[in-house]
Amino acid sequence: MTDTTETAEGTDTLSHLEQEGEIAADYLEGLLDIADLDGDIDMDVEADRAAVSIISDSSGRDLQKLVGRDGEVLEALQELTRLAVHRETGDRSRLMLDIAGFRAKKREELTMLGTQATEDAKSSGERVKLRPMTPFERKVVHDAVAAAGLRSESEGEEPQRCVVVLP
Repeated sequence: MTDTTETAEGTDTLSHLEQEGEIAADYLEGLLDIADLDGDIDMDVEADRAAVSIISDSSGRDLQKLVGRDGEVLEALQELTRLAVHRETGDRSRLMLDIAGFRAKKREELTMLGTQATEDAKSSGERVKLRPMTPFERKVVHDAVAAAGLRSESEGEEPQRCVVVLP
């Protein structure tokens, strides 16, 4: 009987995340219409959170306006989208937004950075302190360090908070 409850609970969580994705997609479609930008919206559930991506059919130059310098506009749009979901559901959302593959590419770069920092810490036997990063960036680096078999921690205060890889 416990298995049924767990399955139903898992289904409830999945349908809740799918609902978040639908709300976010509707919000973002409205935004694209207002801004007169072309883009397709893709929804998924990754690591217990809704993931929504805006993908361009063409060169993607228009969508770069929605990414901004170093993803600043993307971060703001993600927060606005989370607020739109919160307004509809009453629940805090951990939704992740990607535009024109910016986060996917950033994730690859940060994984390589975390792996390199792990190698540096192993070979030197000393702590390796990385540049200040956003919470998203730090999470990706922490995951890469853990996958490589070392520990890491964040130190400092926002916006200067950074990852330190421990030997």
